[in-house]
Amino acid sequence: MSPALLLLAALTSVAAAAHELDLLHPELELSRTIYVTEDGPRLSVDAEPLTVASRRGGNATLPCRIRMDQSLTPSRKMRIKWTKMTSDFLKEVDVFVAMDHHRRSYGSFHGRVHLQGSSPLDASLVITEITLEDYGRYKCEVIDGLEDGTVVVSLDLEGVVFPYSPRLGRYNLNFYEAERACRAQDAVVASFEQLHRAWRGKLDWCNAGWLSDGSVQYPITAPREPCGGRNTLPGVRNYGLRDKDKNRYDVFCFTSHYKGRFYYLIHPSKLTYDEAVAACQQDGAQIAKVGQMFAAWKLLGYDRCDAGWLADGSVRYPVSRPRRRCSPTEAAVRFAGFPDKKHKLYGVYCFKGQT
Repeated sequence: MSPALLLLAALTSVAAAAHELDLLHPELELSRTIYVTEDGPRLSVDAEPLTVASRRGGNATLPCRIRMDQSLTPSRKMRIKWTKMTSDFLKEVDVFVAMDHHRRSYGSFHGRVHLQGSSPLDASLVITEITLEDYGRYKCEVIDGLEDGTVVVSLDLEGVVFPYSPRLGRYNLNFYEAERACRAQDAVVASFEQLHRAWRGKLDWCNAGWLSDGSVQYPITAPREPCGGRNTLPGVRNYGLRDKDKNRYDVFCFTSHYKGRFYYLIHPSKLTYDEAVAACQQDGAQIAKVGQMFAAWKLLGYDRCDAGWLADGSVRYPVSRPRRRCSPTEAAVRFAGFPDKKHKLYGVYCFKGQT
């Protein structure tokens, strides 16, 4: 049946129902108006692709294309607004607003975002100098008079997830302390999506850690008794949402590419922690952070069998080529613990940032 015949049939059915109501309840008879709307909105927005990948320090363009009925033309009062959705999806953070010639960017995005503007119907957002915090979901909203449309685009970052616990040992961080711990290591608290991707990349870790949505989870690729049971399936174990103030766990951090140089400092002797800090400073650098070591190892293939001090007082070394006496079974960042800072047993890893 054609659309016209379908519409006629629907109107006939409505009229018949109204007539029947009048016969049963004549006291309800009033003048009636039947409204017929056009099929579909006259303005909409879409995006292709729905996920854009970049890296820290890079640029990205989040697509948003306006589609309008031929009877409409973009007005001077058309409003384009970009917001960033938070992890609980209940709040949104303003990113950028444009109307006519007026433009405004907000918060940490100030001066880093602008519209691509390849045409009057292009509402795509360009983000420059991307930070770790820029990762997430963004909403493009277009309003023109009574017409409006929205689309959600995800910004993904190339990077690495790593588990972290402080000198005090495992399960000593509430959520807010976990956030500070990751920031101190040049990282942010990882999202579930980032942890899940790391698990698919064979990350196996039995200690539960905070994620950015306030949940506590851990990835298991080789089921065993202390980690949920030998007969369970591989997966990301989920403790659910926890009290951010009272509950204490480890944390999964995420970091991405950096602008600078990570390196092992060649020094004639082993160093105490304080000597290690001073040695990096004398070389025009700073003692490296845990996140910088993981980024160098995972993203650049950095390989070194020498244990060295890092900024948090831990001793670690990155091995990308497994071999005897270094890491015989797997590529990994090896952890030697938090030794006494007065021990002269280790070298040091430094980081020299670009200015």
